[in-house]
Amino acid sequence: MPLEFAPSARSTVGVEWEIMLADPITGDLVGRAPDLLHALEEQSAQERHTVTGELLTNTIEVTSGVGSTVAQAIGDVSAAIAAVRAATDPAGVELLSAGSHPFAQWFDQRVTDKTRYHRLIERTQWWGRNMMIWGIHVHVGVDDRDKVLPIIGALTGFLPHLQALAASSPFWAGDRTGYASNRALVFQQLPTAGLPWPMRTWSEFEAYLDDMIRTGVMDDVSEVRWDIRPAPKWGTIEVRACDGMSTLSELASIAALVQSLVEFFSRELDEGRELPMMPPWYHRENKWRAARYGLDARVIVDAAGSQVPVRDHLSAVLADLRPVAVDLGCATELDAVHGTLREGASYARQLAVADENDGDLRAVVQHLIGEFRNGPSAH
Repeated sequence: MPLEFAPSARSTVGVEWEIMLADPITGDLVGRAPDLLHALEEQSAQERHTVTGELLTNTIEVTSGVGSTVAQAIGDVSAAIAAVRAATDPAGVELLSAGSHPFAQWFDQRVTDKTRYHRLIERTQWWGRNMMIWGIHVHVGVDDRDKVLPIIGALTGFLPHLQALAASSPFWAGDRTGYASNRALVFQQLPTAGLPWPMRTWSEFEAYLDDMIRTGVMDDVSEVRWDIRPAPKWGTIEVRACDGMSTLSELASIAALVQSLVEFFSRELDEGRELPMMPPWYHRENKWRAARYGLDARVIVDAAGSQVPVRDHLSAVLADLRPVAVDLGCATELDAVHGTLREGASYARQLAVADENDGDLRAVVQHLIGEFRNGPSAH
């Protein structure tokens, strides 16, 4: 089945951010999205940004327009958050984002009343009902369909770096999991989720879709839930591996890293160079290490099996990417990744708050609410 890939301006960027709704006193999740979304969706109809619902009624998602720069896309997201706050503040609802809520329970949550969500829960049962996860998605425009799968193959080698920087789900349903990103391992339980299958050509991807649709695994390409996937409707590569970012500035830094990597690999292809690939078993191990250890992970960085602390490898990669980021206008946002390497990602800050408060996870939620509103806090 031929699958069209929409025209898209090269290395343009778009961002999606899933946000929790919480009670300001207890910190528990509240299913207020249906009450708020009708007006918010109408208000955003004429804007560059959008505000929509998600699988659970405790969640809203804000989406940027197509940005020529990261700053433009993040500006859209900032405008969307301001619009949401204009509705949630008077309603007594707080906002926060992380890969998981520290103590909320799945059986207290309601599924949004849409057929596709009910079908998902009917099929996936207990795992589907446990999808109390929040993430970000970063889209980057690709100017040639034939570049998409090679870039995804090379970009998969950097999923552990992105996952470690964004890790923000050390707690799950009241438990301290021992993982920096518990979300990463929960999300891959869904059918068609997880690491992308190694493919080199668009025809391989079309054949994969034919197989999946013919056997009833999925209805269309939108149900491919890989950690990185082609997004043919938008003409982009979409990175979906990251936990929900706790702050807008960290969201911007991840978007800049993704945009710079895609453009770097696109230039390599323009020069006729073959992009690096690693065996899928290395990618699987890297994903687990980043989920478990976050920025303290050692990652496998080449097909020979060389292993490097992810912080060290990221520092070297950032230096290589900076000229690309300058060209893209996102050098400031890319440089902010150094701050995360120095100060720690959200999972580390959450663990520090829990330790400071004798394990009280309500304090962690209040910390996340404060960070979402005011930016990162040092711990």
